[in-house]
Amino acid sequence: MAQKVKLSTIADELGVSTATVSLALRDSPLVADQTRDKIKQTARDLGYIYNRRAASLRTSRSGIVGVCVHDVMNPFFGEILKYVEHELDRRRQTFILSNHYDDLSKQRAFVDTLLQLGADGLILSPAVGTPAADIQLAEGNDLPTVLIARTIEGAGVCGFRGDDAFGMALAVDHLIADGHRAIAMVGGTEQTSTGRDRAAGWRSALRKAEIEPRPEWRIEGPRSRDAGFQAGLAFAKMDDRPTAAVCFSDLVALGFMYGLARAGLTPGSDIAVIGYDDIEEAGIATPSLSTVSNGQAEVGHRAAGALLDRLAGNPPSEETVLIRPTLKIRDSSRFRG
Repeated sequence: MAQKVKLSTIADELGVSTATVSLALRDSPLVADQTRDKIKQTARDLGYIYNRRAASLRTSRSGIVGVCVHDVMNPFFGEILKYVEHELDRRRQTFILSNHYDDLSKQRAFVDTLLQLGADGLILSPAVGTPAADIQLAEGNDLPTVLIARTIEGAGVCGFRGDDAFGMALAVDHLIADGHRAIAMVGGTEQTSTGRDRAAGWRSALRKAEIEPRPEWRIEGPRSRDAGFQAGLAFAKMDDRPTAAVCFSDLVALGFMYGLARAGLTPGSDIAVIGYDDIEEAGIATPSLSTVSNGQAEVGHRAAGALLDRLAGNPPSEETVLIRPTLKIRDSSRFRG
């Protein structure tokens, strides 16, 4: 059997100390970039694999952060993760990703795995129904946690998300200013902070304009493109249907517009539509989708930065930081029939 490559083997090969090799393999800033790259390449050439488990026993740090969201296939979460990854890479931290699909048992299994691995922290967009006790359990077992996109009352940890009530009110205010008086809200659920706040923004903006929202205008439930499509088909058949709709997300809005089109209506002309999140597809859809930009980049950067600050020894915060959204007007809400 081949002899196991040791740190001393790499050190002898390059004429440096084993301490320098160890620091380089742990991405320490104490080692110059050129030296670190040379040591890593030599380790790779010699077949050396850094033993993270052994290192974690020495340092009480694994170098691993867990990230758990609803579904990374949703471009909204994909954009947040891009900026989380950028921030973690900048601090040379590795992350493990999991989708929970709003399955609480799947989320709990992932958190249990992180605890067993001795992970350094967790960035979580909590599943529907997550109790504050689950977050407190992670924190109580030395797994610092930061929440993104959704927050949980009483969790006792910091969170970063868009100001959803303000953002949805922006969309409704624009439609009212354009002459619409009957405005539906499509999608979302009262079971999440995001769904509750966006619905609250819709209602408050209507009432501010002295328009009482009718129960039939609130089409609760859809959170995917397919569900939005079905909602569009049903909306087209409504008696005395609204002239405009704000949607829980861009995915719902895109599906909703497809449903309207399938039913023979023209989004942006027959029905004004506004989405939420400003994903990349919104700008190239036909018609291009008006939407609320929800600050995914800032959410990702700040959440990762807050967790890394915790790991550096800074005191924890219980603050929920609301990122101020902006409205982007495109063709789907620009015209009226």
